[in-house]
Amino acid sequence: MEERSDTLLRGTLDVLVLRSLAGGQRHGYAIARWIEETSGQILRIEEGSLYPALYRMDKRGWIEAEWNLSELNRKAKFYRLTPEGRLRLARETERWLSFSTAITQVLKPA
Repeated sequence: MEERSDTLLRGTLDVLVLRSLAGGQRHGYAIARWIEETSGQILRIEEGSLYPALYRMDKRGWIEAEWNLSELNRKAKFYRLTPEGRLRLARETERWLSFSTAITQVLKPA
């Protein structure tokens, strides 16, 4: 049985969520689907991880939320980046790109 890469999400969920909001506001379900679709169905975000992360990022001032109607005309909380969240996304993106480049170098066949 093939192992799933869910454990790779530890420490990366925040930057994935911030990236999902870079193009505009989304509600929680749309954030999770965007990450899943963009990753080619490899990364799956569970509600039990997503909503605590959204709460934490809201408390840190990286995102803000407001209630609005979803595309299905249901009341949903929509999240958007703050200026501080955009700065955090830029820093974390650079850090992860550097990190993944280093890991790729180590894993390449000699």
